[in-house]
Amino acid sequence: MTSDAAPPAYGHVCWAYDDPTILDARAAAFLAAGLAVGERVWLAASGAPGSLTCRLDGLPGLGDALRSGAARIVTVDDAYRTDAVVDPEAQVRHYAAATTEALAAGYTGFRVLAEATPLVRTPAQRDAFARYEHLIDRYMRVHPMSAVCAYDRRELGDPAIAELACLHPETNADVLFRLHAADPDEGMVALAGELDPSIHRLFATALDRVDPHPVDGRLVVDGAGLRFIDHRSLIHLGEHARRRGAIAVLRTTRSAAARLAELLELPDVRVEVTR
Repeated sequence: MTSDAAPPAYGHVCWAYDDPTILDARAAAFLAAGLAVGERVWLAASGAPGSLTCRLDGLPGLGDALRSGAARIVTVDDAYRTDAVVDPEAQVRHYAAATTEALAAGYTGFRVLAEATPLVRTPAQRDAFARYEHLIDRYMRVHPMSAVCAYDRRELGDPAIAELACLHPETNADVLFRLHAADPDEGMVALAGELDPSIHRLFATALDRVDPHPVDGRLVVDGAGLRFIDHRSLIHLGEHARRRGAIAVLRTTRSAAARLAELLELPDVRVEVTR
């Protein structure tokens, strides 16, 4: 995705923006796509609820959708039930309940566009919100919920946005790698992109925040979308697995990763080369 590309109509997307008017247009398009397939949709943004309606002027049938309950416009505080730092597990429960309610009311699913900038301004906020991003990503893997998490690049800056963007399957932000949920039943995570020496600290931070837990002594990582991994990132992966009493199993098509792990003699990392 490029910086001015529209977010996809489904999935879990981090969308960094510089121009609020473009965000408004993208929000209207994303939520209109949900209404078109029978989903309940929310816009969560800063400001008083009445003042938010104008942000969706481009959404066809907005008035009818609001009256019927198919659409809802809420403040960030209402959507995230927090004064300062989000509670990751509680927030997932909140959106899971919203999804369940939408299905019970006859909708095909639930989608939300959240302008989450106020929730990630400080390191403590980003620590908690990054954990939430991964937990809700896991939830969306197996439930009919989709979301765009929008962040104001002018206020946060690229480094802060990268901390969050790298935890989404899709993003328009300039990040080299993405760490996101794969098969929740196996506790699996997925790695895509490139893990080179310039971002090994960001990768270590992302691992700590996501804190993937092993199943049956194995922390399985789907690296089908991984183009490159350097020795520091392999070491971080092994150290995380060891702290959980497990070994890391990286499944990748890149035989170079297997040779690197062998050369480093990493006892806590096994690379399985897939075809």
